[in-house]
This record gives sequence, C-alpha cells and structure tokens, in this order.
Amino acid sequence: MGDRAGDRFPRSVYGVGSEPDVRFSLANERTFLAWVRTGLALLAAGVALESLQLPLQPGLRLAASLVLVLLGVLAPAQAWRGWRRDERAMRLGEPLAAPVLALPLALGCTLAGVLVLLGILLR
Repeated sequence: MGDRAGDRFPRSVYGVGSEPDVRFSLANERTFLAWVRTGLALLAAGVALESLQLPLQPGLRLAASLVLVLLGVLAPAQAWRGWRRDERAMRLGEPLAAPVLALPLALGCTLAGVLVLLGILLR
C-alpha cells in the first residue's frame, strides 16, 4: 500500500483538501479513541449493573442497565462520525462542529444515574 490519498480509507475523507498538520490529525485520533473508551466503559457499567445483581429495585436496575448499554453503543458511533467529520473539515480548512451525540449521551448518563439513585432509595 502506498501513502497516496487514494490508498487511504475512507476516501471521502482523505480524497479531499490538503494534508493538515499531523498534530491535529493525531489529536483527532486521540479524541476518537476517547469516545471508544467511553463506549466500552458504558457497556461494562451496564452489563455489571445488571449481572452483579446489586441490591437495587430490580426494574430500575434493569432500566439503568439498558440505558447504559444503549449509550455504550452510541458512543463509538459518535467516535466514527466525529473523527470523519473533523478530519475532513481540517483538510478543507473548515471550522469543526460540536459532537452530535454529546448532549444525548450526557442526558442518558444523567438518566441512568437518576434510575440507580431511585433504585437505591426504593429497595
């Protein structure tokens, strides 16, 4: 494989504009990896919450677990979408946009926390 733009995936990113400063591309990659790690942590929390049978009100524990697992699936989607959009924007000299799923992920984490809190109080 060569290092030409046509040899790199995805072509919709690498096939446009000019190569940005490598430091910015590497920072974008670190952000991508942080979103992926966040997704793994959310998945692990959701699975652990339900499988460890913690002494919480069962329905609320299940609901919190499902919210966390759903968020764990959304975070890597945000990772890919954000990395792709930001890398392309840097190559075209355009401004970077805010993460699309940041607010839903924050609200979902808040919801899961409230469900766990209620599960503790109502046990």
